[in-house]
Formats: sequence, structure tokens, C-alpha cells
Amino acid sequence: MFAREGADVAVNDLNAEAAAATAEEVHLVGVKALPVQADVASPTETQNMVAKALAELGRIDILVNNAGFGDYKPFTEITEEAWDRMLSVHLKGNFNCTKAVLGDMMARGSGAIVNISSLAGTTGTPFHVHYSAAKGGIIGLTKALAKEVARNGIRVNAVAPGWIDTPLGQFARDYFGERTGRSQVLRPPLRITGTPEDIAAACTYLASDEARYVTGQVISPNGGSWI
Repeated sequence: MFAREGADVAVNDLNAEAAAATAEEVHLVGVKALPVQADVASPTETQNMVAKALAELGRIDILVNNAGFGDYKPFTEITEEAWDRMLSVHLKGNFNCTKAVLGDMMARGSGAIVNISSLAGTTGTPFHVHYSAAKGGIIGLTKALAKEVARNGIRVNAVAPGWIDTPLGQFARDYFGERTGRSQVLRPPLRITGTPEDIAAACTYLASDEARYVTGQVISPNGGSWI
């Protein structure tokens, strides 16, 4: 969606083949596309990723912090290692990527950062406590950083999706259905299923000039869900 709006795109993934496949789709739209493999929990790998993007694309106007994963289990079964990894990828990863691009944005006096949180970060989700904690932390980071860098012409916002039609979303539905005995437990009031395109549209808006007066906000495409 960013490519269709004319943006050159650097695509990061732990899986190099997945990054390359997505970059090829972007390239077919007619813009530059750079696949990069990096673990955002690693400051060194993140800095190398950003250096490659700057060398290839020249500048970074937009950062979308969307690395993440799910891990459903009761709180009593969450190990210290699982807790640390969850926060390292989601919250520390957000910190690493933002810090790597922010200096250049501040020097130019412009930039847009979009952080992917979750409905779990605004309401909390049972059997997903470490994920909810990490996503809630992203919202706090978003609001605080937005106030700090507004004077530099940089906007920072968050998108907090509800249940989306992805493999992870289907796993969540099955998991909660089994735990609660209600197959429709995750069906939102709008009675439609969210798609990745719904989230891409929110991200594209927040990164665009149409959102020039929007910062420190959390948009939650969730079909009217609440807990």
C-alpha cells in the first residue's frame, strides 16, 4: 500500500526469503524495494539494517515498527525467557528501530513513525499477558515520544489492531474457542473480519500529509470490539 502511494520501501524480516518475496511485490509496483534480514531485538542488527536502507534509499521519511509474534499460554506457564523475548522483540525492538532512524529525522526536521500496538495493549487479553504488557508499553512509548519530538517536526502515532484474518489471528480464535467453549468469542460487533489491508490503510494515513495534525494518537481498527 505504501508502494502504491509512491514510497520506496525497505522490508525487514527474520526470514530472508520472506523479506525478498515481499520486496519483489513492492518492486513490481514500480518503486525501489530493499529486502533486509535483521532481528530488531538486536541493536547491532537494527543499526546495520538502517544503514543499508539509508545507503540504498538515501533517506528514511517513514518508520513502521511492526515486528512481532504471538505466544498464547496461561500466565503461570510464561517462563522468564518467554517474557524477556516478548518484550525484546516488541518493546525493545521498537526502541532500537526508532533510535536508529530518529537522529536523521531530527536533523531534517521531519518524519513519521507508526508503531503497531494491539487491542491487547489497550484492554488486556487473557492467556496473552506478556504480549499485552509489551503492546501496552508501545502505547506509552508512542505518547511520550510524540510530545518529545513534536518540536522537531516528527509525528509519532500507533495502530492497535483488533482480531485480523491472519494465521496468528486464526490460531487465537481456535485457542480462545477451545478455552472458553465459544467459537464466536472473537467476533466483533460489526460482524466482519479485519484484514491486513485495514491495518495498512491506517498506517498509510498516519504516515501521510493528510495526518499532518495528528500525533501521539492510537487508532484501533477493531470492528467495535471491547472487553
